[in-house]
Amino acid sequence: MNIKSAMKNLDAIVPELATFIPNYNQSNRAISEAAVGWHIEHCLLVIKQITATVAQSDPKLYKSKFNMSRFFVFLSKTIPRGKAKAPKVVIPTNEITLEALQESLANTYGAITYLKDCEENQYFMHPFFGQLNKKQTIKFLAIHTEHHLKIIRDILK
Repeated sequence: MNIKSAMKNLDAIVPELATFIPNYNQSNRAISEAAVGWHIEHCLLVIKQITATVAQSDPKLYKSKFNMSRFFVFLSKTIPRGKAKAPKVVIPTNEITLEALQESLANTYGAITYLKDCEENQYFMHPFFGQLNKKQTIKFLAIHTEHHLKIIRDILK
């Protein structure tokens, strides 16, 4: 997958996430402890936080290195449910409201635009996958967002 198709995928998946904002209060404890709004806000926080980290990184410090976990997640384009715990920085702490989600969504679109202008070897350090350059970061963000979209869809079934 080249960078343009990875970006196109991310550009398509975030608006899909936005379509679930009206259902932000709905939950199904058999599927997830968190309501739909939590999953949306978590995804938006992840995109904004990771983009900020990539933008601040020094591309000269990026070192490409094979990572088996990353290889399998990127190959399958799925993240197993319940296998990882989100870092505190991307766990929603504010009250989740319709207005807050819409504002967060607008900020996320800005972050994605900013990510497009980052250099190829700007990166962020993932706790399980190691350094992810711009292309890998975009792919990860799409896979991660799709992971939560699947949970949202299951909650709303």
